[in-house]
Amino acid sequence: MKKNSDKKIALFAGALSLPFLTRDALRKNGWDVYVIGLKNFYDPALKPDLVIRLGGAGRAARECKKRGIRKLTFVGALGHINLSDIRPDLWSLGVLLSVIKHQRGYDSMAVAFTKALEKRGYEIVAAQDVAPELTFEKPGVQTRAKPTRADMANIERAVDVSHTIGVADIGASVVVDKQVVAVEAAEGTARMLERVVEMRKNKRRASGVFAKMTKPGQDLRIDIPAIGVDTVRAVSAAKLRGIIVNAKTCFVIDKDAVIAAANKAGIFIWAV
Repeated sequence: MKKNSDKKIALFAGALSLPFLTRDALRKNGWDVYVIGLKNFYDPALKPDLVIRLGGAGRAARECKKRGIRKLTFVGALGHINLSDIRPDLWSLGVLLSVIKHQRGYDSMAVAFTKALEKRGYEIVAAQDVAPELTFEKPGVQTRAKPTRADMANIERAVDVSHTIGVADIGASVVVDKQVVAVEAAEGTARMLERVVEMRKNKRRASGVFAKMTKPGQDLRIDIPAIGVDTVRAVSAAKLRGIIVNAKTCFVIDKDAVIAAANKAGIFIWAV
């Protein structure tokens, strides 16, 4: 019997554990997953079906065509890619030229990339749409700890600031403790939290919140916000009281472990 092509998908895998979780969730949900590892990024334990270098997508395109795959999903960390380091093959060159032509910032680069692939007949699928169990599916507090009235004021400010920096395509994360303590820039969320830990290492009582919110206009099909146990540990070390994320769009890497770590640390997690 022929496999249903509507349930075939190519998963392009970057670094860390998210590709493993996504692959397994997709297969559990009935998808025929063809895993493509991105050289120098993917974890070898993933054992992908194909490995390509950045800029070597022509080979992946040929394999997808041969296998009847039109749906693509992208997961795993790559960081901020320096386009000058990519040596594109002929197929990738056309995509890259489209990206450069329309790129005006990190978010616009992602949008230009997906549009270039769509013009070539591919459908870019948001992994969280086909594997929603990897997110907080329902809004609300996910932990035993609950925000106080003081926390609510910080939460409101953090969400507002996140929206402001998101519109400007600066970053997706912010720390607020009455005032804005830190804003994510090119260094990424983990490095931002390291700065906050250092700044607050002598603080005795926990206060303030960390928010990682979806940016307006963010293409969630290839640019997926995520938190994990490391995030909880950093927030605890920074003497913050809680974490704010978007429901349904922010990946939670090993959800049960994240909630357990937050409960142990007395930190609340609120999905909005």
